[in-house]
Amino acid sequence: MKNKEYLTFRIHNLLYGIDADVIQEMFPLPELIPITEAPSDIIGILLLREQIVPIVHIGVLLDYPLKDCQLSDYVIVVLWKGLQIGLLVHEVNQVLELDATVIEQETFFGLINHVNAAFIAGIAKVKSDTILLLNFEKLIRQPDALVTLIWDAESQLDRITAFTSFFYDLYCPNATSEERAIFKQRADNLRQSVQDLKFTTNLIPLAVIGFGKEYFGFELELIQEFTDIRNLTPIPCCPKHIIGNMNLRGEIITLVDIRNILNLSITPVKVGSKAVVVQIDDIVAGLPVDQVFEVVYINSAEIIPLPTGNKQYLLGTAPFQEKTLSVIDLRKIFINGELEVNEEV
Repeated sequence: MKNKEYLTFRIHNLLYGIDADVIQEMFPLPELIPITEAPSDIIGILLLREQIVPIVHIGVLLDYPLKDCQLSDYVIVVLWKGLQIGLLVHEVNQVLELDATVIEQETFFGLINHVNAAFIAGIAKVKSDTILLLNFEKLIRQPDALVTLIWDAESQLDRITAFTSFFYDLYCPNATSEERAIFKQRADNLRQSVQDLKFTTNLIPLAVIGFGKEYFGFELELIQEFTDIRNLTPIPCCPKHIIGNMNLRGEIITLVDIRNILNLSITPVKVGSKAVVVQIDDIVAGLPVDQVFEVVYINSAEIIPLPTGNKQYLLGTAPFQEKTLSVIDLRKIFINGELEVNEEV
């Protein structure tokens, strides 16, 4: 049997997987519009580029107790029989290619206490990880009801959009005003119409990254993926900005710490830290970061250039949620910043 790819993610500290073929896109959880008549696992709808997308809380569907939504949660948008449906998960991991021989399909029950086994298609053992593979079609229990929900939401859209505050009351009661602003900004970005995106050619997509308490923007076109550092092999006798190597699904990635060149304070990088994998020309490297927040579209006219000096590796700054976002010139750092990236050092 041919190998299949699965996107893996975490819910309540268990690792799950879903068939990657049905996935359209994914993004950090935005502000949602709750629908009071919906089933308990549908925690709201999202206006995604003029399309109404119901959001299913996978944890609730699997019979976990409801957990407050966090900024670090993700929405995975899947397409099933013409319907776009969002799946809320706690942490997106990586795409794995699985051979059928590593998937068990019968002995679930001793391994998945407190999980509704009706939604599990199989269990894969990959090294030390146990991955519960979800049966996607069973997750979509009532497609006709979803279609009706979408139609009803479309007919009442002007009225129900006024009740987004209930999203926080129901699912994020402890969210700070700053966190609510981030949730709202995410929703505003995703709501932008296809026509707006087509004709607004001066928008620059940036991944918002945290180093300490400072916000930085990485050009999205240079980013291959976001990941956690699952393994770390130090390299002896190399420059201090080379942290070591990590094995990412069989590919050896050199971890490069750019904080020193940006005059930022240095904290230890270890297994469990986050990293952004970037490609600049023929260089592929992992950049350890403190946090990955979201993807935003910044108007190029809003980026204010800076003079040279200690800011020479910044394209400029831009306003971001009442803060300042420093836009990093990653190409300049790697091409002109005297950063050696060589796995053989």
